[in-house]
Amino acid sequence: MYRDTDTSIAEDTRARMIAWRRDIHAHPETAFEEHRTANVVAQALALMGLPVHRGLAGTGVVATLTNGDGPRIALRADLDALNMQELGSAPHASRCAGKMHACGHDGHTAMLLGAAEHLTRHKPFRGTVHFVFQPGEENEGGGRVMVEQGLFDLFPADAVYGMHNFPGLPRGRFALRTGTMTAYLDTFEIVITGKGAHGAMPETGIDSIVVAAQLVNALQTIVSRRTGATDAAVVSVTQIHGGDTWNVLPETVLLRGTVRTLDAKIQDRTEAAMREICAGVGQTHGAKIGIDYRRGYPGVVNTPDETAAAVAAAASLVGEAQVHTDMAPAMGSEDFAFMLQQRPGAYIGIGAGEGENDPPVHNPYYDFNDAILPLGAAYWVALVKRQLPAAG
Repeated sequence: MYRDTDTSIAEDTRARMIAWRRDIHAHPETAFEEHRTANVVAQALALMGLPVHRGLAGTGVVATLTNGDGPRIALRADLDALNMQELGSAPHASRCAGKMHACGHDGHTAMLLGAAEHLTRHKPFRGTVHFVFQPGEENEGGGRVMVEQGLFDLFPADAVYGMHNFPGLPRGRFALRTGTMTAYLDTFEIVITGKGAHGAMPETGIDSIVVAAQLVNALQTIVSRRTGATDAAVVSVTQIHGGDTWNVLPETVLLRGTVRTLDAKIQDRTEAAMREICAGVGQTHGAKIGIDYRRGYPGVVNTPDETAAAVAAAASLVGEAQVHTDMAPAMGSEDFAFMLQQRPGAYIGIGAGEGENDPPVHNPYYDFNDAILPLGAAYWVALVKRQLPAAG
């Protein structure tokens, strides 16, 4: 049975992780505005004696620890909060109205800082570790921006690794899988243009409201009738905007929504089917339907060798029975995927749950579980020890 005292993380580092985490939680900053958070991270890394690079994706921070010649790996944490109001009452609750660390990025940052401090003190390896603190994970693709601005040119790495807290998984456990971990995320905007008319005389116009209703129903057949039962896809219309008053049929209606898939081929087929259905419904009703389909985050795809290394590192801390290697892919998305498109690597979930009533991520009462900070830092340390040769 795992106990948080089973890690090698020193007590002073544990205390600093809690302080970092709660300070960042109290001062949440959203995508590409993480200036204070980046300052906290950069100052902490500089005090460890590490060279610090700033400016990738605006507020990104990267520090490098080199101990002789050897392989090079990158460890990544995310910095940003969400645009939502915190309802919890902890002393470290958000002091910024309408912003909240509701996904645990404050904890991810603190765990990677703790690992950096431990590794800087002990240097149990030969090679290089890059500590990557990425802005803008929530919706804005900060990982893509860092890659486009030369992350792996400036900081060459043979592999890259990420981690996320899972409140639905009990503390002391890890979960991951080889292959696709998270969904491909796309969004769409559809504009239906009919012909406005008096509500009492619909025959004189083309009712864009009726067309929208038909289209919403037709789009659902992509999953129910065009996608195999063993293939995963979600098509959700999440917004409908149209009309201004009671007795006028509007000229236009706007639909917005999201598509999630677990396979690039299913992603392609879903987009093609949406375009085909829009054209067909428009022709049937005599309306014009334009669709703007936007590819978002790709799926997080763990590579086999790096997944095996992550499993071994986690098992060295909690035992093989507590590392679930067959977790179901999540329909949520994660922009760490952009880094995995450039380098092999693995993304792992760390259990943060204490009971059935724990708030999930993106919930206004969520708060990162500080009890997992030592284990998260210890995982990073164990991974470095397994992926880089021991110091001579």
